[in-house]
Amino acid sequence: MSNAAQAYARTAQTSSSPREIEAQALLKAARQLREIQDNWKGPDSDMQKALLFNRRLWSIFMSAADSESNPQPLEVRQNIANIGVFVMKQTVDMQINPDPAKLTALIDINCNLAAGLSGRA
Repeated sequence: MSNAAQAYARTAQTSSSPREIEAQALLKAARQLREIQDNWKGPDSDMQKALLFNRRLWSIFMSAADSESNPQPLEVRQNIANIGVFVMKQTVDMQINPDPAKLTALIDINCNLAAGLSGRA
């Protein structure tokens, strides 16, 4: 099981709703990315770990959005998939041409979605 999936599972055990679980996982990924951005030392293993955690988390969301058993309306599922594609492209770009400013979009997406899932948007 990936670190993202393990964190997701651990959060699931301590939270009451699936939306809150997802929000907490997104916030964890955002905190990791913000830590890299705030303490930029160039591309290093910490950056790779943070990007990998975020990518795995978004892979879970994209897979769920693609599932026929997902109860969300098709438009919502397509929006999640589209955001996921952007996240994946941004992650690859960050790995090829590392720049801490590029992390802002990933952090903002995660924080905004977490706020929406928690009813704080």
